Amino acid sequence: MNKIDRIKELVETLNEAAKAYYQEDSEIMSNFTYDSLYDELCQLEKETGTVLSNSPTVKVGYEILSELPREAHPAPMLSLDKTKDRDALRDWLGDYDGILSWKMDGLTVVLTYDEGILKKAVTRGNGEVGEVITGNARVFKNIPTVISYKGPLSIRGEAVIKYSDFDKINQEIEDADAKYKNPRNLCSGSVRQLNNEITAKRNVHFFAFSMVETEDSVLELSFNNSFEKKYDFLKALGFNVVEYRRVSKDNIHENMDYFASRIKENDFPSDGLVLTYDDINYGKSLGRTAKFPRNAIAFKWADEEAETILREIEWSPSRTGLINPVAIFDSVQLEGTSVSRASVHNISIVRSLELGIGDTIKVYKANMIIPQISENLTRSASLIIPDTCPSCGGKTIIKNESGTETLNCENPECPAKNIKLFSLFVSRNAMNIEGLSEATLEKFIDLGYIRTLDDIYHLDKHQDEIVNLPGFGEKSYNNIIQSVDKSRECTLPGFIYGLGISNIGSANAKLLCKYYKNDLDAIIKADAAELSEIEHIGDVIAGFITDYFKKEENLLLIERLRKELTFKAYEMSDNQDLEGKIFVITGSLNHFSNRDELKDLIEKRGGKVTGSVTKNTTYLINNDINSNSSKNKKAKSLNVPIISEEDFLNLQ
Repeated sequence: MNKIDRIKELVETLNEAAKAYYQEDSEIMSNFTYDSLYDELCQLEKETGTVLSNSPTVKVGYEILSELPREAHPAPMLSLDKTKDRDALRDWLGDYDGILSWKMDGLTVVLTYDEGILKKAVTRGNGEVGEVITGNARVFKNIPTVISYKGPLSIRGEAVIKYSDFDKINQEIEDADAKYKNPRNLCSGSVRQLNNEITAKRNVHFFAFSMVETEDSVLELSFNNSFEKKYDFLKALGFNVVEYRRVSKDNIHENMDYFASRIKENDFPSDGLVLTYDDINYGKSLGRTAKFPRNAIAFKWADEEAETILREIEWSPSRTGLINPVAIFDSVQLEGTSVSRASVHNISIVRSLELGIGDTIKVYKANMIIPQISENLTRSASLIIPDTCPSCGGKTIIKNESGTETLNCENPECPAKNIKLFSLFVSRNAMNIEGLSEATLEKFIDLGYIRTLDDIYHLDKHQDEIVNLPGFGEKSYNNIIQSVDKSRECTLPGFIYGLGISNIGSANAKLLCKYYKNDLDAIIKADAAELSEIEHIGDVIAGFITDYFKKEENLLLIERLRKELTFKAYEMSDNQDLEGKIFVITGSLNHFSNRDELKDLIEKRGGKVTGSVTKNTTYLINNDINSNSSKNKKAKSLNVPIISEEDFLNLQ
């Protein structure tokens, strides 16, 4: 394959990976693989002088989708070219002096002053357009709102939350799953709050690293042609600037060692260094590329990797039939924690890594959080993809969807599927039967007490056996039976959701019941064409519904269950002001007793609540807007607004 064809192939592959990650909430390659392919593309573009218009190397950021006001930057805020090679950094500097500083890991913000007063603050956004956060910037802990210089002045810097403040915030959160994972995402959400009272509580700090030169400032402020003098000027005005050192090619390595030695002591997050020519005019003379200015370059610390031995691939079946590969390896220390497992995501990644049991692999933490395999040094490619399901022994098949191969169990009677189905049926949003955990259900299924869903309503036949099971007893049995009996009066949407029809979540179940006026028989008899006319249902989901009700065994199950149940009315609100809006709820709540209560209100008002954030999500509701939870991270990556309960209650 020639270089041009390879460029085309890399552009297509990287764009598909980016689309899957940012828009479709899936992952078709590891971060490490993406970075390697990206670097290869950069090198080939340099060698050939060819850059395609859709190349990821000429794209800057993503579109803004936020309720915050938006504003175009007077000059594009470009990202920096980067290297992980120390010698390459020294060679880039050449015979010039440079300013070596921290590359802080927060959110880039531009502060604009006029007549000595802070007039405006705007985030970097997509480099061309940012979000106006002036009210939030005014409550940053360390920026002057009034300065002595009265001319127009725009300052670029990084908003960060210190580790010490990050730890204090996490200590106040009792729920371990709700704790933030890293300061960067906490800071990003804090800076972009709709309520700056929350921003103020987060102790956001601002560190200046450059200035945006306007025509007026160029005439008045020459800085003696020294970038370092800009820092002196900003410090004199009261700004904190990033820590820096003046360097040359002769001492740059020892200064890099200094910065490296400080990482563990720093009270602020950083992800590398920035080297800028001190000679301002020389830096300007170099111009810029479509994406990078040429007067500065970033140095990225290499990911902390550890070498280990792959001992096993654990194949984990799910209710959907998808069987997920999980790598089990000798425990290693990464980023201060012990790691022995890493998701491999799918068959495509297994094959690209050419895995085999006993292989020597390298592992790292993507974004310092998620363990992943970065490289397979042995590449034996000897791993055998199981042809039988580890749960039921049924035949497995490999599916290829959009270029991604996954392993699946096709057996509809697979215990893994049934356990998940039973667990769904007893869940709070379905029949709300307490005491039947997944572990308990699995035990009852294994012992033969439960084979179909209606068997749950006949557990009293096995009273003596259950009472004498280890860990149970009379009290546990009575609690389960009381909860089962309580569930006999239920809502039709909860019942339909509990049946486990593909793609029918709680929200779609309520839409069906609303459309058919709580008539189960009408829902059963509905044809696909009619169902597809219901908003949010469509042709595909309509097909899933009709396919389910075509099966005789499903109809017989429903009839048996109807003999046990009484359906109480479920009414939708006359106020449908949330129609067309899609919400995701996460974190603890203050105004509602639980998430289901909030979810119920949203759905009664015509909205929809889903479990994961996608490009179609209208709002993510989280009182801890700056949380580093996976949902918050996804929302930020897609620029989905994150709002609190208060914000939700104020929605018109």
